[in-house]
Amino acid sequence: MRAFYGIILDTPLMLGTAQYPSPKILADAFKASHASVATVSLRRESGRKQAGQDFWSLIRDLGVHILPNTAGCYTVKEAVTTAHMAREVFNTPWIKLEVIGHTDTLQPDVFALVEAAKILVKDGFEVFPYTTEDLVVAEKLLHAGCEVLMPWGAPIGSGQGLNNLQGLRSLRAYFPDTPLVVDAGIGLPSHAAQAMELGYDAVLLNTAVAKAGDPAQMAQAMALAIEAGQTAATADPMEPRDMATPSTPVIGKAFLT
Repeated sequence: MRAFYGIILDTPLMLGTAQYPSPKILADAFKASHASVATVSLRRESGRKQAGQDFWSLIRDLGVHILPNTAGCYTVKEAVTTAHMAREVFNTPWIKLEVIGHTDTLQPDVFALVEAAKILVKDGFEVFPYTTEDLVVAEKLLHAGCEVLMPWGAPIGSGQGLNNLQGLRSLRAYFPDTPLVVDAGIGLPSHAAQAMELGYDAVLLNTAVAKAGDPAQMAQAMALAIEAGQTAATADPMEPRDMATPSTPVIGKAFLT
């Protein structure tokens, strides 16, 4: 497994902390998922004394790596400011960088994303950019100093799965040594397994678990699917064929006349 800024994760599942019905359900889902990373929005905290401390204590008690994000930021200035605040609150150089460019699809503004990444890398952050599967943007992000790429599978919270399989395959092929995470759009365990089968290093999801009828059960299903997909990828699966190929050889078969 590839390292994320020098850290080898115990499991390739990153799980969000928003939209759960209760703190207990959130904790139960994390326990069932065996997730190694929790993504946290600064907006879940507050600058007032004691405000948000219960939530922060809950996250610390999960015993996982914390990945703050700049969710909901639409400009470079807003994202950079939020990142600096998150570093102070969560005491980590990791930041999931989001700069949203389209209100309906929540597609990243890749131009602002690259600009913000350059600033944050110079400021000592270890940036996890939420991006598209565009190869040119990927090159620019890596040149800016990012060591991880997080292409979307589909729009955030849509549950559509992997909308551009060829694009995601190309990204994996062009950057074989870069840690890649499918982020956003995962709705079913089969989607998560498919991402891992493509050779991706991790999957980040939130809504599919938080909004499930039984979040803990769905979290467990996601964990099993990711393990299956990862195992399949390392097993060197067969390539698809245009024609049927008999699984039972005909050489040596007796022919009746």
